[in-house]
Amino acid sequence: MIAREELKVTFRLIRSSALSLTGLVIVISFLVTGLLAPFITPHPEDAWGLTYDLKERFKPPSLRHPFGTDEMGRDIFSRVILGSRFSLIIAIGVVGLALLIGIPVGLVAGYIGGKLGTVLMRVTDMFLAFPPLLLAIALAATLGRGLTNTIIALAISWWPWYARLVYVQVNSVKNLPYVDAARITGLHPLAIMFKHVLPNALTPVTVQAALDMGSAILEAAGLSFLGVGVKPPTPERGLLLADGWPSINIAWWASLFPGLAILITVLGFNLLADAVRESTDPRLRRLLLVGRKL
Repeated sequence: MIAREELKVTFRLIRSSALSLTGLVIVISFLVTGLLAPFITPHPEDAWGLTYDLKERFKPPSLRHPFGTDEMGRDIFSRVILGSRFSLIIAIGVVGLALLIGIPVGLVAGYIGGKLGTVLMRVTDMFLAFPPLLLAIALAATLGRGLTNTIIALAISWWPWYARLVYVQVNSVKNLPYVDAARITGLHPLAIMFKHVLPNALTPVTVQAALDMGSAILEAAGLSFLGVGVKPPTPERGLLLADGWPSINIAWWASLFPGLAILITVLGFNLLADAVRESTDPRLRRLLLVGRKL
């Protein structure tokens, strides 16, 4: 019931802000495009990079090729559309894997504490000592190019942030009266951790995960642009940007449209995440619940 009420507040806040509504529309469009991409691309062979036609090389944007063609004569619009599926896989994979590692580490370290908690947090701090993107580049170069390796490299560089965030939240929740009451009734520690502590520590994690969806797409594109991300001819947007960059002087569209696709997608996730963050603000939630105009 509480979760449903919070969801209603979030949607009311999104509707009240043009920027938040824009972010929601962008994210929904991205999700739908990513799911349906293989079925809606006008030139599937070009999208997958299975064919080439040098006679169509570097054709400017037109009705037949809205985003023009690349150095192999492939339709860039089709490749950008299909690239949304790979961006979606990367975003969900990176954030999901980072949460899968970070939440249990932060939960155990925060609730149990002691020597185990200290060891877990010192390991977390060791990872946090490295800049995330630099660590991801090093891991991706070590693991080799590929979609799965890119997801693993980014997730390993991000999970410590979730672990630290959950650790702080659990420490602020575990000594509250309702948790003490659960202990007094003899409830198993695992049940207390997952039924009473974790659900009340996930709000900031949810906001951070929403923000990181866009960041995962952006950093994966950065890895591909640097040559340590996905393998060609996969139509990942960072790789499309890298492929078009050498010919920027003669075919500006080859890099412009993949870059714009990345920009718009990341912007949409950031705008939507801001709305989610604002909906967790008690003052704003109270104003919405009493029907006041923001």
